[in-house]
Amino acid sequence: MSVLAPAVPVTAEERVSVASSWRLIWWRFRKHRLALASAVVLITLYVVVLCPDFFSTQDPEATDARLAFIPIQRLHVFDGLHPSPWVPDVAGKRNLTTLRMEWRVDETRRIPVRFFVTGYSYRLLGLVPTRIHLLGAAAADGRARLYLLGTDRLGRDQWSRLVHGTRTSMTIGLTAVTFSVVLGVLLGGISGYCGGPADAVIQRLIELLQSLPTIPIWLALTAALPRDWSPQQVFFAITVILSLVGWTTLGREVRGRFLALREEDFVLAAELAGASQGRIIIRHMVPTFLSHIIATSTLAIPAMIINETSLSFLGLGIRPPAISWGVLLQEAQNIQTVALAPWLLVPGAVVILSVLAFNLVGDGLRDAADPYSQ
Repeated sequence: MSVLAPAVPVTAEERVSVASSWRLIWWRFRKHRLALASAVVLITLYVVVLCPDFFSTQDPEATDARLAFIPIQRLHVFDGLHPSPWVPDVAGKRNLTTLRMEWRVDETRRIPVRFFVTGYSYRLLGLVPTRIHLLGAAAADGRARLYLLGTDRLGRDQWSRLVHGTRTSMTIGLTAVTFSVVLGVLLGGISGYCGGPADAVIQRLIELLQSLPTIPIWLALTAALPRDWSPQQVFFAITVILSLVGWTTLGREVRGRFLALREEDFVLAAELAGASQGRIIIRHMVPTFLSHIIATSTLAIPAMIINETSLSFLGLGIRPPAISWGVLLQEAQNIQTVALAPWLLVPGAVVILSVLAFNLVGDGLRDAADPYSQ
């Protein structure tokens, strides 16, 4: 009868020596606490992107001028010592001098808040028709409404519009960076691996694009878009514009890396085995610095978000009735409006939060991309 040998404990050095590069990157990345917390924030934002209607409390396009500039109803999680979410009611009184409705929060009257309530109809993930929403008012009279971030000058719920604006702004940043990465890797790879006339043409193109003033070019191209285009067409056009301008830096980096890699032994072995140039670039050369591309892309997404927000804020990007963070910030252009409703600046705080989260995640990925560094 054979006796099983006792299991030999695996040391940390042995685990590192047999671990894949992705596992090593993950081990280093999770030690970066700020980057890990920022990744959770970004995951939360992209969950909202998948289904903004579920997180909305009202129809973002519903208008009622009588409900303009309702202040924020602060959400309370506990009612005394018991977990029972509620918000204070709001009461309006018309100013006889300005004839403007003035709203104030009435803490003595409470509106209970419930989870998974029935609201306006929508399609979950664009497929399943439903009317279930995450939050909603549950007043006895059935007429109370929930305004977590107040309303704008047309009485539209700012929370619902912010949630839908998150989908547009976060998606356009990710899509534009994806196109930029594809262009940068493709053209930079051809330039660095093939060399010759192709290298000269691509590098002159990069130099031309980098010599152009970025903001005037964006303003000129977006101003040239037809005013009768649908929001979807404008979204696609803005994405293409941001991609065409943003790929040059990555293209230069890829070219420099390919110039160093094309003389390596594994590239020469692939050439002797009869692999095509496309296969050598995609299957052998790009994976050697894929972690660097991911880190660079993560740092480029916030720049794309800021660019889209700036263009939309100036009225040259995403246009109403489409909703983005820049479109929401257009409401804050008027100083008088901001004085009456400072909560209209909340989308700016969300922009800062998302950009900071992307930068911290990018820093964490960049540090983790070299697992053997101290």
